[in-house]
Amino acid sequence: MATSIKKIVAASLIGTTIEWYDFFLYGSAAALVFNKLFFPESDPLTGTLLAFLTYAVGFVARPLGGLVFGHFGDRIGRKTLLVVSLLMMGTATFLIGCLPTYETLGPAAALLLTSLRLVQGFALGGEWGGAVLIVSEHGDTARRGFWASWPQAGAPGGNLLATGVLAALAAWQSDEAFLSWGWRVPFLLSGVLVLIGLWIRLSISESPVFQQAPPEARAPIVGVLRHHSKDVLVAIGARLAENISFYLLTVFVITYAKQTGIDNSTVLNAVLISSGIHFLTIPMWGAMSDRFGRRPVYLAGAAGIGVWIFAFFPLVDTGSFLAITLAVTVGLLFHGMMYGPQAAFFSELFGTRTRYTGVSIGAQLSAIVAGALAPIIAVALLQQFGSSVPISIYLGVAALLTLFSVYAARETRGSDLAERIHVK
Repeated sequence: MATSIKKIVAASLIGTTIEWYDFFLYGSAAALVFNKLFFPESDPLTGTLLAFLTYAVGFVARPLGGLVFGHFGDRIGRKTLLVVSLLMMGTATFLIGCLPTYETLGPAAALLLTSLRLVQGFALGGEWGGAVLIVSEHGDTARRGFWASWPQAGAPGGNLLATGVLAALAAWQSDEAFLSWGWRVPFLLSGVLVLIGLWIRLSISESPVFQQAPPEARAPIVGVLRHHSKDVLVAIGARLAENISFYLLTVFVITYAKQTGIDNSTVLNAVLISSGIHFLTIPMWGAMSDRFGRRPVYLAGAAGIGVWIFAFFPLVDTGSFLAITLAVTVGLLFHGMMYGPQAAFFSELFGTRTRYTGVSIGAQLSAIVAGALAPIIAVALLQQFGSSVPISIYLGVAALLTLFSVYAARETRGSDLAERIHVK
């Protein structure tokens, strides 16, 4: 039985919000407490750098997750793999909340933390492609950018939820209580959220475009590499500025603010408000890509963030809550101009039986060099130069690479996914 597009969107959005909540929760905790809990023998900034290294491990696992989930998603369908990814992510996050710390287990605690982070990354590597495809393949051609942008809103939605829970705990608890046990609460809460997500995802139907497509004789990855290598490179390049900017604006900013003496609650609340606006505006950018094309909206976002980052850190340096909120909000609006059209844009690059593999590999390979390294590179640059300018230059260069990649791509708006059954 066919499922309405609104129910498909709701299932994808709720599921991706939960998975991103789990993933971002780790990043926020790495900036706030993991350096003290799992790397207490290091100085604060080095401990944070080590915590971000375990954070980056999750990104390393994402291409492998994308490859495995993409292969089976192109073979047996999108729905089953979305259920599996949600279960894996939720279990790993819940177990992080149960982990003993360095004080109890010594260095083995960090090893367990890293192992669970690998599982998180593997699951998220498979989640993103399936969530955007099941919406893209259910939706109509004229409004695909709008409908497919809703799962994208799960990223700021998850960040909003993770930051909100942490901000509430930070406000209601003493630093000692939060460090002792309070940090565990949002990780354990994941268990409840996953049950809700599973109940919704099990009720939707498989993608009709996938069901109508004849199976490929060869492995999907072979078709991607043989016929879509340029499209994979476009996806990797397009993700650079988008991915790097997001993690600088929402994760690294917490560490940066701490180093400049700004209160945790100030920056967490600023990110909270900005993420709410980001969540609400992503579908707007998706709708604009339906009207003006994927490339023009994406290019405007890449150019905007490449310039805005040079104003971002000076605004944060003021320590003003309003200035920090403005800095993060404007940055995330430019990010949304890339992220909103991205789901439809990438989906339209590939044929049906290689689509899950293609979008997953392109997006997740970029995540290693972009999102995984962004907080690490930013912390290292801050440590080395004691200035935000090199960090701004770093994102500025990434923005130029994204501009080149998207400009070199073909416009995909209006593509009929049902006609793209076979590889090119």
